[in-house]
Amino acid sequence: MIYFDNSATTQPSDTVLSSFVEVNQRYFGNPASLHSVGREAEVLLEKSREQITKLLGSDKLEVIFTSGGTEANNIAILGFAHALSNRGKHIITTKIEHSSVLKSIQSLEKQGFEVDYLSVDEQGLISLTELIKLLRKDTILVSIMHVNNEIGTIQPLEKCAEIIKKNSRAIFHSDTVQSFGKLPVHLTELGPDVISISAHKIHGIKGSGVLVMKKGVKPISTSFGGGQENGLRSGTVSVANAVAIAKAMRISVEESKVESFQRWRNRLIASCSRSSKVLILAKDAGAPHILSIAFKGIKGEVAVNYFQENDILISTSSACSSKSGKVGHVIEAIGVPVDFKDGVVRISFGNNNSEQQIAIFEEVFAQFIELLERGTK
Repeated sequence: MIYFDNSATTQPSDTVLSSFVEVNQRYFGNPASLHSVGREAEVLLEKSREQITKLLGSDKLEVIFTSGGTEANNIAILGFAHALSNRGKHIITTKIEHSSVLKSIQSLEKQGFEVDYLSVDEQGLISLTELIKLLRKDTILVSIMHVNNEIGTIQPLEKCAEIIKKNSRAIFHSDTVQSFGKLPVHLTELGPDVISISAHKIHGIKGSGVLVMKKGVKPISTSFGGGQENGLRSGTVSVANAVAIAKAMRISVEESKVESFQRWRNRLIASCSRSSKVLILAKDAGAPHILSIAFKGIKGEVAVNYFQENDILISTSSACSSKSGKVGHVIEAIGVPVDFKDGVVRISFGNNNSEQQIAIFEEVFAQFIELLERGTK
């Protein structure tokens, strides 16, 4: 079986799994406990936190362990909106964010917050000019994802940060779930104030994520309990998950296959573009590890099933919405032509893929295109 659905989830690495099991067995104490077993767990927890800040290039960061990217996004959006509501109630985001961001913001709209949604072009790119126009004195939060999970578009985060800092006092949040480990992600002076990361996108453990913030910016808590994670995420912290995500992040940076991903993406763009039955999405703006294509006149599920019959696993756009059968909000936002919009599929690479697998995909793809063209004659 060839697995090309790594943007949905990746296979955990053996190294990460071993660390997860070992910590659960040897350092099982509650890190909030005062006894020696608890203190051992706390030391390991804080070491994991320090490793993450070093990976992100600064010790002036606060790391909050979460259950994944969705919770991290929720804490950031809801927490900062309410924390800063005394300064204003204006929020800016894009039309192609992950549902965990969009639905959080939609809930804030019902509470009286005002939201502007940045439009995107056919590549999925926002307009920096529009961002400048929408920023106001009462803008308190801007959330712009780094890499889109459905089509792979890379947004210019540093340029966005420069504009936001120059024209407002807003906190800048970015969902970097799809970019960390593939593209440089740093919370520098000219970068986001807050980012969200999920372990299972980088060969880590499901149920693990982090919200990383520059020190000095802090949301208010959206959940209540024992006050763990600096009061932002109550509940006994899983030290094993913390160690595992720190290790997964380190491996994803140190053993990155991004050059291979880019080469494979370029190769598939060349081979897939030969047919008029195929439209490449975000062709010139996509991340190295994601390639979304649309087939003319068929549903994406037809392609997914054909490839699966040939032992290749791909997906229809986002795994979060692929089972609904509806055209996703991202596909609508970029204006995919009517004849193609139902036929979108996503191929996404991970560290377990190989050049040989790309060659096999090309062979199966050519067979599928031949069947499609034969069916229209």
